[in-house]
Amino acid sequence: MNNNNQLQQSPSSSSSNAYPSSNPSDITSLSPPPPPPTFSSPSPPTRFPPPPLLRPNQVPTPSVKVPPNLLSPANNGIRTPMSSPAPHLSTPPGPPVFSSPLQPAAVPFRTSPATPQPLAAFSPASSLSLPTSSSPQFSDGAPGQLLHQMSDTAEDYNHVSEHSPNVLFTAHKVLKEKKVANIPSLGFGALVSAGQEVSPGPQIIQRDPHRCQNCGSYSNLYCNILLGSGQWQCVICRNLNTSGGEYIASSKEELRNLPELSSPSVEYVQTVNKRPGFIPVSDSRATGPIVLVIDECLDEVQLQHLQSSLHAFVDSLPPTTRLGIVLYGRAVSVYDFSEESTASADVLPGKESPSQESLKAMVYGSGIYLASIHASLPVAHSIFSSFRPYKLNLPETSRDRCLGAAVEVALALIQGPSAEISRGVVKRPGGNSRIIVCAGGPVTYGPGSVPHSFSHPNYLHMEKTAIKWMENLGHESHRQSTVIDVLCAGTCPVRVPILQSLAKASGGVLVLHDDFGEAFGVNLQRASARAAGSHGLLEIRCSDNIFVSQVIGPGEEADVDSSEAFRNDTALSIQMLSVEETQSFALCIESRSDIKSDFVYFQFVIQYSNAYQAEVSRVITVKLPTVDSVPKYLESVQDEVAAVLIAKKTLLRAKNFNDALDMRLTIDERVKDIATKFGQLPKSKLYQFPKELSLLPELLFHLRRGPLLGSIVGHEDERSVLRNLFLNASFDLSLRMVAPRCLMHREGGTFEELPAHDLAMQSDAAVVLDHGTDVFIWLGAELAAQEGKSAAALAACRTLAEELTELRFPAPRILAFKEGSSQARYFVTRLIPAHKDPPYEQVSEEENGYFGFHM
Repeated sequence: MNNNNQLQQSPSSSSSNAYPSSNPSDITSLSPPPPPPTFSSPSPPTRFPPPPLLRPNQVPTPSVKVPPNLLSPANNGIRTPMSSPAPHLSTPPGPPVFSSPLQPAAVPFRTSPATPQPLAAFSPASSLSLPTSSSPQFSDGAPGQLLHQMSDTAEDYNHVSEHSPNVLFTAHKVLKEKKVANIPSLGFGALVSAGQEVSPGPQIIQRDPHRCQNCGSYSNLYCNILLGSGQWQCVICRNLNTSGGEYIASSKEELRNLPELSSPSVEYVQTVNKRPGFIPVSDSRATGPIVLVIDECLDEVQLQHLQSSLHAFVDSLPPTTRLGIVLYGRAVSVYDFSEESTASADVLPGKESPSQESLKAMVYGSGIYLASIHASLPVAHSIFSSFRPYKLNLPETSRDRCLGAAVEVALALIQGPSAEISRGVVKRPGGNSRIIVCAGGPVTYGPGSVPHSFSHPNYLHMEKTAIKWMENLGHESHRQSTVIDVLCAGTCPVRVPILQSLAKASGGVLVLHDDFGEAFGVNLQRASARAAGSHGLLEIRCSDNIFVSQVIGPGEEADVDSSEAFRNDTALSIQMLSVEETQSFALCIESRSDIKSDFVYFQFVIQYSNAYQAEVSRVITVKLPTVDSVPKYLESVQDEVAAVLIAKKTLLRAKNFNDALDMRLTIDERVKDIATKFGQLPKSKLYQFPKELSLLPELLFHLRRGPLLGSIVGHEDERSVLRNLFLNASFDLSLRMVAPRCLMHREGGTFEELPAHDLAMQSDAAVVLDHGTDVFIWLGAELAAQEGKSAAALAACRTLAEELTELRFPAPRILAFKEGSSQARYFVTRLIPAHKDPPYEQVSEEENGYFGFHM
């Protein structure tokens, strides 16, 4: 993937194979094609339907189904649009969409068998392609007939999006016709959250997987099995493979005990004797070394806030966590934990990169630069208390800060002998190693620095050089399995492009804060605990001549040569810069030709090393039905996910403010194009937006005027940070960043969820608005005048805001204000101005969609 987090794969031809025949009486279909689940077309929602009442501790979770017009983090039936080719028109192609995690099906799946179909008998001397679109099903155990389904519950896995939050598709069905499926304005795709923990987790398998000898895909519950020989048919390329006798069984019940043949998501785990007998299941929270790299050029007020956040941070760390503290200004100070009575540090020059000799002298010396919290907590507190404010009378931008040299020293500490005990016996914790930078200003001294002033005659060239140097340092950190997070605070410009290149290349994030106070302290704690694994690799395989045309996310195209092991492996491989719960990949998926099958298959393999250094391969296989009918396809599209992935595709091109202005126009053109392609009225030249996608225009309107593309965020640095965060963010956070969630406080401490329109601003009420990176609490003027009631409402709203964002990273800032105050503008500008609509439109939505127009 390039600097824009974009990866493209050109179409490649796939060959069809002929396969040996066998006695059909031995074949069992683990997942014969059940009738696709029916999805009722939603009736047009009214603008203010009766919403659910929620207590502060009862806000809908991603697994709770709420009405589609109530923008929850993961509404039931989140949708997936089909991927599109490279941008044509002036509208960016539509990225993928996902279904909400762990949601019950809107309509129960039917379990009645399909009409039995005969299968031609075949012998070892002959060959034929086993059918994939409609696997024949016969009575159980009858000679010369195929067994029906492996289990009655197999049909529950037809749509793995209902069971695996790791993969969310833009639609529950796939269009057969290539021309319609690849329309750029809607498209089809998926969102893959590689590091997301699932509860309950996938079944663990401690043995080597069975893989297709032709394409490399893994056996799964949708494969056809020859009971007599144990051979299985690959769902991706249809090749017939051996199982080494493991799948030989007398009945389907025996095969049901194998996890990979009964669940759409499994994990293959290899401990490689790192902890013999230990089974490292989903819990990957063991922490590795954390090195704080702290700016010493802070004024007194800033320093006081930072010290408070640092004291709280070390108190929150697990006792076994090893901590290092590095201070940087004009020089680099590395604190020694062996001095308990006073804060002591070794000082290295910051003008240039430290020499190998000086680094060896430090890490092989007698000092202790990485110490366990349980043994050195008092020392850490004394070090933080010893910090002093900047004394010289210089502007913040003119103070020398040698961050580049400081990060190099921090990497040496993690890799040095003090970072591990008995090297070679216990491997370093890899991706759990983390450097957290606490910065209050730009890098203006030493390697990777820029001049203090933008007016420097050679500034642009020096900035380009600094960005490249920081990017290389980030890549080196990634090679050493260490993630760098940069947390900035204050009002001093930090030169975001330089710090962003450092964090991004290492797999970390850059976050801006108003100050070093509460939000900074929370993010400091969450940054240290969020890693899931390291050395990540994502492989994607698709059946029926389907391919991934574009990837957006925190990774790069991996150079993996599997041709020697598998003859026709066409998998797309992505090297993940880090394996984090808070990140995801957006995939644009296209068809090379019309699809003939009744079902298509997708397999996602996520390989990484967890915190215990076990090698994990998480295999997720998805089966989706195909349709010819466009209305049926539109009914299965998930509006919220479609909006998120359209937004990701759009933001990828909005590199600066002028680009953002252009992208607003492409949003308008996209909506118009969807209406013209999918919404023409019969026997008419009139068009209306498809009623099946009634929620999509409102979500895109929020995108158009919100902080990602609108003018709410004033400084380009802030917009750049938001853009990069959004492109890598998980679905839940991405959805909230696109469209805010509005909750009104009611009597008795309950909350009513309303559309994010300014009609929600009632003077006698309190409202919580969750916009992803910001949460606002608005108190109406009448309520604010009642001291007792307003205090109770404010407390309830703050509790709700904290519960909504308890696990979110970055932690949002939470602002509270009264109606009519100057800060209230932050709240008002994020709501749709419905007060400007005619009165009858304020009462109810138009039934035919949001607009109609004549072509």
